Formats: sequence, C-alpha cells, structure tokens
Amino acid sequence: MYLQKGISNGKVYLSIVHGYRDPVTKKVRRKTIRSLGYLEDLEKQYADPIKHFEAVVAKMNEEEALENQPVTISFDPKETLTESAPNRKNIGYAALSKLYHMLNLDTFFYNNARSFKSEFNTNNIMKLLIFSRILEPASKKKTYENKDRYFENTDFSLDDIYRCLTQIIPAKDRLQLHLHRQMKAKFGRSTELVYYDVTNYYFEIDKQDELRRKGVSKEHRPDPIVQMGLLMDTKGIPIMYDLFPGNTNDGSTLAPVLKKVKKNYEIGRTIVVADKGINTADNIALSILQGNGYVFSQTVRGGNKELKDYVLDQSGYRQISEGYKIKSRLYPREIAVSNIEGGRTKTRIDEKQVVFYSADYDRKAKADREPAILKARDLVNNPSRYNKATSYGAAKYVKNLVFDKKTGEIMTTEQKPTFNEAKLRAEEKFDGYYVIVTSERKKTDEEIIEIYRGLWQIEEAFKVTKSDLETRPVYLSRADHIEAHFLICFVALVIARLLAQCLDNKYSVPRIVESLNKASGSLLEENWYIFDHTDEITEAIAEKLNIDLGRKYLKLGEIKKLLADTKKV
Repeated sequence: MYLQKGISNGKVYLSIVHGYRDPVTKKVRRKTIRSLGYLEDLEKQYADPIKHFEAVVAKMNEEEALENQPVTISFDPKETLTESAPNRKNIGYAALSKLYHMLNLDTFFYNNARSFKSEFNTNNIMKLLIFSRILEPASKKKTYENKDRYFENTDFSLDDIYRCLTQIIPAKDRLQLHLHRQMKAKFGRSTELVYYDVTNYYFEIDKQDELRRKGVSKEHRPDPIVQMGLLMDTKGIPIMYDLFPGNTNDGSTLAPVLKKVKKNYEIGRTIVVADKGINTADNIALSILQGNGYVFSQTVRGGNKELKDYVLDQSGYRQISEGYKIKSRLYPREIAVSNIEGGRTKTRIDEKQVVFYSADYDRKAKADREPAILKARDLVNNPSRYNKATSYGAAKYVKNLVFDKKTGEIMTTEQKPTFNEAKLRAEEKFDGYYVIVTSERKKTDEEIIEIYRGLWQIEEAFKVTKSDLETRPVYLSRADHIEAHFLICFVALVIARLLAQCLDNKYSVPRIVESLNKASGSLLEENWYIFDHTDEITEAIAEKLNIDLGRKYLKLGEIKKLLADTKKV
C-alpha cells in the first residue's frame, strides 16, 4: 500500500492505494483502499497531511505483513473431542447471507418485530430457520440444537423460535410482496409470463382440521393433505404461494391466487402457463375477462372424439426433426362457465390448439406404464395379494375387478379378473402426443411449445421443496406454526433459486447446497479455523458474489469480517 497524490479538478487529491498483480492477466492492478480528500482541506486538520498519512500507510503495511506471517500452532496429540463443543462450523452460508441482505429481509423482519414487544431478535431467528432449511433441513428442535453450526448470534431459546413462528404468520402476504418488489428492483423480474402449478403435502395424522383435509394426494396416500399453489416467473424464481385445504380441487386454486396478484403485485397483462389440472372453463374465462392470456396443456385421452381424431390424423403435421412433428389450428371451442346462479353458461371461445408428437416422449410413456402393466398381469394371476390401495395404477388394466366398499379388498365374483388388452391398446395410440391450448393465437407453434416447456422449472421447484428443503412439517401440529413453516420454506426456495440464477443456472440447487455444506471448518487454536473444501461452485460464488470461500486458514476476526461484508448491500 502507498499514498497516492492525484490531480482532481485542478487540486491535489490524496488516496491510500493497494497495488497487486492480477492472477489471470499477471498485470499490476491498483485498488483504492481509502479516499482521503483534497490536500488543501486536509491541511486544515493536520499540520502535515502527507507526512501523517504516510505514517498511517506504513503502519497498515506493518499490520498486513504481520497478518501474512506464518503462524505456529501447538496442539496436544492426546486431546479429545468435547461432545458439547461445536467442533465444526459452516462458512458456506455466507452466500445465502449475501442474498438475504440483498433482498433486505433483515430490514423487513426488524420492522415487523417493532409491533411486538419481543424479548428475542426476530431477524436472528429467521436467519437460522431459513439458512438451516436450505443447508440442513430438520425439525425446529433439531435446528435449534444445531444453531452453533454457524458464526451467528443465537442468543435465543427454543420457545423463542415457536413464539417467532406465531408472530411472523400475520406478515405472510406482506413478506411475499416485499420479496417480489426486491426481486423486481434488483434483479429485473419479468411478469409478462408466469407459471402456476399445485402440489400437496401429506400429514401422518388421523384427525382432520380446517387446513389438513383428505383429498387427491399426489403421492397416492390416504393421509390428510395441504394444497399449495405456487406462482413462478420465467427465471424459475417463485413470485408467491398460497395454501388451501387438502380437499380443494387444483383448478379452483388459480382464481384466488391471480386475484391477489392482480390486486397487490402491480402486474399488467400476464400469460398464465399451467398443466391440465388448471385447464378448466372457469380459469379460461377468468383469464379472458381479466385481459390475461393462457397456455394450458390439454389431455388427449380425456378429450372428445373430434380432438382425438384430429390428433391421430397425420395430415397437417410438419416434420421438424426425426421423431418430432407439429401441427396447429385455430379452433372455436364451447366451454361451460359457472354463473352467479350456481349453474353453467355455455360460451364460445376462439383459441389456438398446438399438437406435437415426440418419439422420445412416446418411449418414455411406454416405459413409465410398464410397471403398472406388470402389476396388472400379476394382479390377474394373484388377486389375493392386492387391495384397492396396492392395486393403484394397475387396476384400470384389469377387467372384472370388484372392490369391497368398506375394506377395499378384492371380492370374488363369477367372472375372474382378466387383463384388459383393449384398454392398453387404446392408451398406446396417444403415446407421445401432446396438446396445448392457448389464447395467444399470433404466436408461432414453436413459441407456444417453448413457453409451455418452461413448466419444468416449477416442477423442479416442487421437487426441491419436497426433497431438498423437506417442506413437509412432520413435527408441527398448530395451524399457525404450519403456516409459518411453509412461509419459511418459500423464502428459502426464493433464496436457493436466486443463488442458482446468480451462478448462471450452471448448477442445480441440490448441487449448490452440497457444496455450501462442505464449505465448513474446524477450530484449531487461538481463534484459528482450518477449512478443507473448494470446488467450481465456491469459485463461481467468489466471482459472481465477491465472497472468497477459498482460504484454507482464517482467523475468527477474518470470518466475522467476511460475513459482515455480506450484509453491506
């Protein structure tokens, strides 16, 4: 480091500058460490500013030299580990901390806590819950027990955590809106195209309540479930979510979500992209009435005869590549829309239908069906091994199958179960064919298909919540705690997907989480920590987020400074 004298506006300007050699270009670079000001102004404070700051620079160089000197650490080979001591701490969460503060979540939680006379720090608790949900998902009790895994202030109790869950849930809608506005301002969020889907989470309980109700489980379980509707932008970052009782039909969840978004999120015309479960007459009518658009998948096997004939008719298809073809048409369709009297009114809409065939999807459909076929053939030969629950997926391929309404057991009848070959052949005809219906008649077929394929991002998000974030709150029973748990998972998902975006989507969320978990170190002696992991992800974090996780040895003070820097946004 040295004192630099430059000319600015015709006057002498002093700065402390650090010179270094770029490791890539090998060229000498300069970085201003501290801007001091104009010499004439400094002369009013110091008798000899140049002499004074040359002494300051000399002392800074001495301190840097001392810091860079090799350190000798002694240890006792016979020393044993202490069970209560946190022998290993994580530093990878610094990347999460950076995004947490870029989204101004600390400010939000601080302001929200002001309305409560809490004896605990809401921000510190929420950081622990959110970071742990990403890196080491567990029960709230287990998370609390592992709180010393991070270099954070954890001066709160387990009871404080549960009290915090109760306090945070009234802020559910405001927190989601806050995240949306931060995303829009700092990362350029686009909402001209949004993706929507519904999944559910089961609870291993016997008694139902207002939220946890028995319904159509995505995992084919008999337990009560909670429905979650999730809205996502084109980059795969969640916009908002809402929870619905488990017995709520998928299609009826879109309207309240869109209503909330339109009212609070300053969103103009949007094209809603969703799977066939959302493709209802009411949702189509809602999109049209609100001035929005839609891109929905349409079931082929569940369609009418006219649609099936059109799909199988090979005229009109354009061969795009080997095993891939497309065709489309503008088609006037009659839909039955719910009216205020509780009945339905038939309405004609003009929409575009895009049909495509993929040989790869054809093979996948047959491969996916094969386990059910094998089970169905075994069921025919060994019906006593099965009941209504265990025969799921296979029963439709078996004729003469009768279940006891009370027990679900297969009943013995005069006609023995036989394999339904005709059913199988009827299904196979449509393997590889997909239909998309849309209001966007001016867009090309390829554009519509590409838009629809973006749905994989929301499916991936659900996969992340269920597997990596372990969203299903097994250990919570109170309704407000369950609601707060889902809110924490939502924030965690936003941060996790945003981190993937910051790394140019080169790495999946599970892979990023694995790398961050490995970025941990052990205490040596005298506040020195040794770290033993680096990879291309930590290097990318250093490049994109300016967080250096590549140092092998760090003093506690250096670690605290690194983490403090993640809060300066």
